[in-house]
Order: sequence, then structure tokens, then C-alpha cells
Amino acid sequence: MAEKHSHRTFIDSNVLISGIYSPKGTPAKILYMHVSGQIAIVVSQLILMETVLTLREKKPDALSALNAFLINSPPEIVINPSINQVKKWTGYLHFTDAAIFAAAISAEPEYFVTGDRHFHSALALPEKSGLRILTLAQLIKLLDV
Repeated sequence: MAEKHSHRTFIDSNVLISGIYSPKGTPAKILYMHVSGQIAIVVSQLILMETVLTLREKKPDALSALNAFLINSPPEIVINPSINQVKKWTGYLHFTDAAIFAAAISAEPEYFVTGDRHFHSALALPEKSGLRILTLAQLIKLLDV
């Protein structure tokens, strides 16, 4: 299991999927930052489920890479939020995205990193949640990687 890191970073499934699927892109850098101890990746049960289902459907040969990542450098896995926690954010986000967002909030990470634009375009989200929502490039720049 990975050591405690100073930068607990909740990642969306798009980051995990892309990092596993394409080992040379920016999402893969985020996964490497976790493996090397620069950050501690946090995901929810829903994120893991979305990741497995998407890879199984679109890139089944990448499932072995996901399995290796989860065994060799497991992220912290948080439980899915309650329905009441999710409902709080459905005025800003689609239900599934609200569930991911609520899980991120309950995990209390330092950063929430996602490539999904709707998390970045809903300007009220950071203020109302207290989450620091970053793109992958913003995280890499912030941590000077």
C-alpha cells in the first residue's frame, strides 16, 4: 500500500481510465505521481465501478494494467455518499456527477482533479463545497512536476 502523502487528491474516473489506457499522457503522469509518492490518489467505489465498466466495454486489454495498479499502488477508496449528500448537488450537476462530487467532498481531499469540463464550468461548486477543483495540467503545474 502507498505511504501517507501530503497531497490527498481525489480523481475522477476519466483521469484513472485515461491514465491506465494511455501510459504516456498527462493522466498517466498523475498516476505516476501517486506511485512515486508525490500525491495520494483517492477514489470512490463509484469511480472504480465506472472505470472497470468503461475499460471492459472499450478497452478490455487495459483491465490487466488497472489490476496491476490497484494491487501494486492501491489508491484510498472511500464509500459512496448517501442519497442526501448527492441530492445537495443535483441542482448543479447530473445525478451521477453529483454522486462523484459528493464523494469527493466527503473524502476531504486537498484537490479534486477531473478532466470533465462541467465540474470546472459550474462556478458555484468550489465556493459552496470548499473543494479545490483542478484540471490535470493545473495539478501538475501547482506541484511543479
